[in-house]
Amino acid sequence: MSSQVSTSRGLLPPGKLGTFESPHVWPLSAPTGQPEAGRGDDQDVRLLSVAWNQDCGCFAAGTSNGFRIFNCEPFKETFRRDLKSGGFGIVEMLFRCNILALVGGGSNVQYPPNKVMIWDDHQSRCIGEFAFRSDVRAVKLAKDYIVIVLERKIYVYNFTDLKLLYQIDTLSNPKGLCCLSHHSNTSVLACPGVHQGHVRVEHFGLKMTKTIPAHDSHISCMALTMDGLLLATASMKGTLIRIFNTMDGTRLQEVRRGLDKAEIYSIALSPNVQWLAVSSDKGTVHIFSLRVRVAGEDASNEKHTLEGPRMDHQNSSSSIDPLVQTNTGSNASSSLSFMRGILPKYFSSEWSFAQFHLPEVTRYIVAFGAQNTVMLVGLDGSFYRCSFDQVNGGQMLQKEYFRFLKSDSLPFRTSAT
Repeated sequence: MSSQVSTSRGLLPPGKLGTFESPHVWPLSAPTGQPEAGRGDDQDVRLLSVAWNQDCGCFAAGTSNGFRIFNCEPFKETFRRDLKSGGFGIVEMLFRCNILALVGGGSNVQYPPNKVMIWDDHQSRCIGEFAFRSDVRAVKLAKDYIVIVLERKIYVYNFTDLKLLYQIDTLSNPKGLCCLSHHSNTSVLACPGVHQGHVRVEHFGLKMTKTIPAHDSHISCMALTMDGLLLATASMKGTLIRIFNTMDGTRLQEVRRGLDKAEIYSIALSPNVQWLAVSSDKGTVHIFSLRVRVAGEDASNEKHTLEGPRMDHQNSSSSIDPLVQTNTGSNASSSLSFMRGILPKYFSSEWSFAQFHLPEVTRYIVAFGAQNTVMLVGLDGSFYRCSFDQVNGGQMLQKEYFRFLKSDSLPFRTSAT
């Protein structure tokens, strides 16, 4: 599968760019048909995609006539650009800077779904474009890399000069599953392998590839910690979520969402590596307590913002150890779990610690906020913030609800970190 790359002069490293911290309306030098700042009528606008930025402090919404950026705490729309010629099915942010990756969607005729546009909103112009022979399934950005996911291949480019660095073959990957780490000292990518149920992990800095046989059936969802040392996966069955050490492939923990088959929409790992959240088509968000830690990390640390978190050099495969958290509750288990190995496996399973039941039937992506809160963004244009009791668990408490876009028809794409 070949690709074509075109660049514009003036491509800058991401670290030198402006931010989306507050609402901006920059003067345009772009020709008619490229994004325009403004606030139009939402009556005929359809939501096509939602995706968190790398620290989940905000999210991007691709619409049928452009894109919008929303801040999470406090919740507010901070920026939007509207198109006259269509919208975007993929909008990928780079933390809060003004560089975005855009892929056309809906009725967009100017940017077809097989092209990726790297858009600098500060300069109001495209600074790079990638064209492929098949549709783009996902785009992931890091400070050093642009990762473009096709159905059976992943391309990794250098962010500064857009040169191709790696090509990775995968099984059929229509969901565009791919995860990137976002620490300054680690460069980790996880994606489906070439065999069913396997995950390929690339440690670019260490020049090491690890294949993890995660499940028997196809992978349906995955997530990395910010440093890339832990990986959480779910299969097409959607009953079990497994957590692995990405350095040696060791399975560290397994938790159970339920007994019935489900489609897992989103998996999130908390920045302090104490919690795991899962959303699915069953309409319930589950929170699990993790029994693993990365040594040297302060469990009370909140997530870092624009510059990304810093990783202690002592983090390594030997620094990920089982840990029973003493300051938090434990996942539920069957009263017959003591008969492990005799009764069926689900009697010894770890069940969710806390739950939140959603009233709407739609896709939600999930992320952790500050102070034991969970944020949910729905493809119906809804935003929830819930809190959970870190000692007793149980039903989560809804703290906030916003309807940021009224959509008559369900959109088609979600993306996680």
